[in-house]
Amino acid sequence: MTRVDFYILQDVDLAAAHRFACRLAAKAVTTGNRVHIHTDDQPAAAELDEMLWHYPEHRFIPHDCEGATLTQPSPLLLGWNQPVDPDGVLINLASEIPTFFGRFDRVAEVVVEATRDLGRERYKFYRDRGYPLFHHELEDWEAA
Repeated sequence: MTRVDFYILQDVDLAAAHRFACRLAAKAVTTGNRVHIHTDDQPAAAELDEMLWHYPEHRFIPHDCEGATLTQPSPLLLGWNQPVDPDGVLINLASEIPTFFGRFDRVAEVVVEATRDLGRERYKFYRDRGYPLFHHELEDWEAA
């Protein structure tokens, strides 16, 4: 069954959620996981694509955006539709829970002050369906 982790950041804006998603993706990739960062649309994925070239600093995370012609898939895919081969870790940055979330081993929901109410709704959604939930309160996560 899919494990769902809620990362509660002591930050206000969505930019912090995006930076945390990049760090979380880097960690997951370095431990051998495939990662799909799910966004609402192509412009949001393009924004993350640009961020991944510079953040976390001094690290490069091999990644691709949905729709790219690939000879060899990268361990990290940025997309706004259901991936062809869902597997590994799903980091959900979209405004809704994707219908295909259960095809991943793990789901990460990143919550900041701007999305706190949405995070509560998502928690109830997963809880009511019996998914194992884990809660992580993070302070000073960028200092680590």
